[in-house]
Amino acid sequence: MKYVLKNKISISLILLVGLISVFSFNTTSKNSTHVIMETSSGKMVIKLYDETPIHRDNFLKLVKSEFYNGVTFHRVIKDFMAQAGDPNSRNPEFSGALGQNSEGETLPAEIVDGLFHKKGALAAARMGDQVNPEKRSSGSQFYIVQGKKYTRNQLTQMEMRINQQNENNLVGGFLRDPSNINYMNRVRVCQQKGWMDSLNIVIDEVKQLVLADATPYSFSEQQISTYEKEGGTPFLDNGYTVFGEVVSGLEVIDAICAVPTESGDKPKDPVTILSVKIK
Repeated sequence: MKYVLKNKISISLILLVGLISVFSFNTTSKNSTHVIMETSSGKMVIKLYDETPIHRDNFLKLVKSEFYNGVTFHRVIKDFMAQAGDPNSRNPEFSGALGQNSEGETLPAEIVDGLFHKKGALAAARMGDQVNPEKRSSGSQFYIVQGKKYTRNQLTQMEMRINQQNENNLVGGFLRDPSNINYMNRVRVCQQKGWMDSLNIVIDEVKQLVLADATPYSFSEQQISTYEKEGGTPFLDNGYTVFGEVVSGLEVIDAICAVPTESGDKPKDPVTILSVKIK
């Protein structure tokens, strides 16, 4: 099973219903833990957020055990992100597909309002919604955002797609619940008979039930301003746990994301994490 993250604005499988608040990056403790990540493309200083303690502590545990030393960035996409953390990537002789393995158990999602996918964000990779509806994170795989800039209009269109996907997720979750089998049976009969009008009526009934207390998703003004001026990957917000950010060395992520790649977005020449140390 492959740990993946979406690299298209289409949000077909991965985003979570979330409510945006005034909580921002600036609320992070001034005493937050920092780590220094030395790579073959340069050095980055990364701040780990106290608001995501499970991910922070897990990352620090891996750092202290020197797990990341020698691991490579196995998936790199320009204007999107660089992903690492598969232990198999440490072995140059490994011939299988990278991105399918991880160290340790998955982690519960810690998706916090105000911690979003701006350029330099550190976030946990995970498996897709169909097999991972709880959005649990990989035990070791992470990605660092490069992203790109977006206009306010683009972000508005993205909000609409996110809300549509959130609605689909809520309806799907309701229908998969064994206690709602009567609705699922009605849906199946309509699909089998080709009764599309009746199917729409059933779906509308379900929507009224699951959306009654739902709040539409919207980007905060801080997010909009950041994505307009600095860039990022806003289509991943509220779908993945963001647990840190690069505070020095953003040019390194630009350099990593610029390397030539081959099939599977794997760098043709390895981009290696030489060491990660607590600052």
